[in-house]
Amino acid sequence: MVNDPMPRGSGSGSGSVVVLGGAGYVGRHVCAAFAARGRDVVVVGRRPPEEPMPYRCVTLDLAGTDPAALAAALDAERPDTIVNSVGSIWGRTDEQMWSATAVPTLRLLEALALMSARPRLVHLGSVLEYGPVTPGGSVGADAVPRPDTAYGRSKLAASEAVLRGTSGGWVDGVVLRVSNVSGPGTPRISLLGQVAERLLAAAGTGAEAVVELSRLRAHRDYVDVRDVADAIVAAARAPAVPVAVGIGRGEAVAVRDLVGLFIEASGIPARVVERPAPGRAPGHREDWLRVDTGAARALLGWAPRRSLRESVRDCWHDLVRAHRLPTTPSKHSGG
Repeated sequence: MVNDPMPRGSGSGSGSVVVLGGAGYVGRHVCAAFAARGRDVVVVGRRPPEEPMPYRCVTLDLAGTDPAALAAALDAERPDTIVNSVGSIWGRTDEQMWSATAVPTLRLLEALALMSARPRLVHLGSVLEYGPVTPGGSVGADAVPRPDTAYGRSKLAASEAVLRGTSGGWVDGVVLRVSNVSGPGTPRISLLGQVAERLLAAAGTGAEAVVELSRLRAHRDYVDVRDVADAIVAAARAPAVPVAVGIGRGEAVAVRDLVGLFIEASGIPARVVERPAPGRAPGHREDWLRVDTGAARALLGWAPRRSLRESVRDCWHDLVRAHRLPTTPSKHSGG
């Protein structure tokens, strides 16, 4: 399937789609979504992919490359779309977080100003740029970001730089603030990745899995990674907008329920043990996150299609295939 004709620089399909960080969790699904639409995909990363990918792969360090050299390297790929999925990194100091999360985007913007053509830039931000959300509330395009973590602050700096360029007319950009992501290929560091590790260890043994986690107090907005990839494809074709667009399912789900759904999908008997979070008083307010998806519907024509049950089911089935485990039927196999 080929996208509708559009002028170059607005995801027209006349050039390539360069996916920065394309070998990562979200990036791989982004590559697949564009390739399914007949697009020529180029993966760019600091290191070669750990697993083979059916696309041209270019090794390039955005943060460590001179802007003129970076512009020349990107120009050589003749992109009409650049997807910036770089910067989803945890466990760093404030200084390391800035270098790994904000600097690559700032360097990319310098390079874009030097390129011979102006491609559409789809920049992936994070809902953690908003900071704490009042329980029962939602965050959207009109919310004022007040991040309270190094990750949120560095992601916000990158997103705001893209938004300034878009407002100024020298960047053809769309910023997506993505909520928590679930689905096939979830990384080990994620909540579902941690649960999966315990379940996989017990698979085939007949023993009950013991899933030990920090206290599951939070409510989060989880969206399937394939729906996120579809939102990015939509953003490549939509008009540039000077506001950040929230991408989520528009529902705050108790993470305890999410874990329960995942265990149910696995069909493996399991017991969840919650350990108290260090340094938190018994009456500490629960974390809450819900995304207002109105802007995504209005500006991108996008809405999530996959249920949370379908997302965690497919996540588990992907793990079963990867580890070559026998399929264990769950009580609920439908979407």
